[in-house]
Amino acid sequence: MKRRMTRRGKLVIMAFAAIMIIAVYNTVHKNKSSDSVPVQKNTPADEVTTIPISTETVSNTDAVAETTTILPQIKLSGCTSAAAYCLENDTLLFSQDADRSIAPASLTKLLTACTALKYISPDMCCTVGTEQFLVQPESSLCYISQGQQITAEDLITGMMMASGNDAAYALAVNTARNVSADANMSDYQAVEFFCGLMNSFAAELGMKNSNFVSPDGWDTNGQYTTVSDLLILARYSATVPEIRKAAECYEKQLNILSGEGFAWHNSNKLLDPNSEFYRKDASGLKTGSTINAGNSLIAVFEINGLTYLTIVTGCETDYDRYSLTLQLINEYT
Repeated sequence: MKRRMTRRGKLVIMAFAAIMIIAVYNTVHKNKSSDSVPVQKNTPADEVTTIPISTETVSNTDAVAETTTILPQIKLSGCTSAAAYCLENDTLLFSQDADRSIAPASLTKLLTACTALKYISPDMCCTVGTEQFLVQPESSLCYISQGQQITAEDLITGMMMASGNDAAYALAVNTARNVSADANMSDYQAVEFFCGLMNSFAAELGMKNSNFVSPDGWDTNGQYTTVSDLLILARYSATVPEIRKAAECYEKQLNILSGEGFAWHNSNKLLDPNSEFYRKDASGLKTGSTINAGNSLIAVFEINGLTYLTIVTGCETDYDRYSLTLQLINEYT
């Protein structure tokens, strides 16, 4: 009897074991089937980007980025405001405090030249007169004298190269009397009339934050501009043949209409082969220095078929304006 019970127990145990094995098998199989289907609803979004980028993908990305390049911005210390611009691409490469109001100094002469050429012919005969007494002491000069006769283009050359304040006043007064058809207009009236023409032309160009009260840019109450406005002026000036021709010339000898001879050198050291700042690819444009303005420079460079404009203003020294200009052009070309 005891042996029979033992067999039954074994049978029960074996049956129970078989049932358990089947149950476990079904459970495991079901779980494996579920694991084969990815469940994304619990996957964090930032874990999705796990595919490595191939070399080809990086190359294609860079090719697209070239058309929307955001150039690195440097910080220019040692100047009040600055800008860099590519003319052909119409691209502003750099801007620092470009809307800050500043004194224009002799950068004004670009507007003086542009305004005169709007109203008179480059070969118009101008007579140097008593307006020379309006030129401030210690001004930069091209050394014309009362009674001499000289073309408007030669006056512009004297303004661009030697930064002659005497040439600026002669050009302003002769232009004003020609436009107004009033040969008896006083020197003061003529200068005021011409400055009105300057401001009107500046407004036409889009210079919204500038005002000029002298043709030479001497420090005067009510005379101001911004780098943003100077960039507009420089862009236009760079397209005027008479201005570019004079601005890119380092030295020139000429005889004026009344026979006197002059030898002028450009005040822009970027054009001076003997200067540490000389650049073969530089082609202008204008220097400016006064107490209020500091040392300023609008420069033009021709590099790889493109024209670049740089502006630095309010530099403490003459050295600073050239070193900062070169820093800008080297950074963005």
